[in-house]
Amino acid sequence: MESTAFHPLPDGRRIAYRHAPGTGPALVFLPGYMSDMAGGKASAVFGWAVANGRECLVLDYSGCGESEGQFADGTLTRWRDEVVALVAALCGPDVVLIGSSMGGWLMLLAALAMPQRVRGLVGIAAAPDFTDWGYDADQKAALTAGKTVFEDNPYGPDPTPIYPGFWTDGEAQQVLDAPIALTCPVRLIHGQADADVPWQTALRLAEMLRSADVQVTLVKDGDHRLSRDQDIALLLRTIEMLP
Repeated sequence: MESTAFHPLPDGRRIAYRHAPGTGPALVFLPGYMSDMAGGKASAVFGWAVANGRECLVLDYSGCGESEGQFADGTLTRWRDEVVALVAALCGPDVVLIGSSMGGWLMLLAALAMPQRVRGLVGIAAAPDFTDWGYDADQKAALTAGKTVFEDNPYGPDPTPIYPGFWTDGEAQQVLDAPIALTCPVRLIHGQADADVPWQTALRLAEMLRSADVQVTLVKDGDHRLSRDQDIALLLRTIEMLP
């Protein structure tokens, strides 16, 4: 994999990224919540792109991975703006956004911010609007009161924090309550054994997208991570077959 570089933002933040030149549209991978570009799916997409001569960008949001900043300061708006800034600075004119879990929500927000550049979207267990459906009434009350909520983390020893700033911003960035003005091809992959994001979310997203070229692939025994060899192979086939 290409070595890590850093892109400076106007406020001094430096965002870590890896970029491979090649033919377009450029593949841009957006990790999930508390994930980064060193994850298995991001690495697989980057490796496939390099092997096939495709331009590719992977990045760490501020406060994540190798990027500077505090995770507690992260919001969808902040991270969307980072994605848009790096695409503008580093990528060719056309891009395909690939979003995993929260990255699937961010993928939609970034595409809406630069629709003229986006030639396709690929969501992997995409989780738009999870600040709405992902928390119970007590958790929402705590977040509304400015308290941090901690959730059990099945992927590591430490609980997962949800900060009130992230939650409040997420509530303002919901996309599933109205038609989503994106017309590019969209591919959504979701495991029906996903314990974190209901697979019905993919169907709801497909319904709300304005695009007529939307395909949903359900993996009956697939979990939230969709990181098994067969899941990665499905993801790469999906990317390769985008029109």
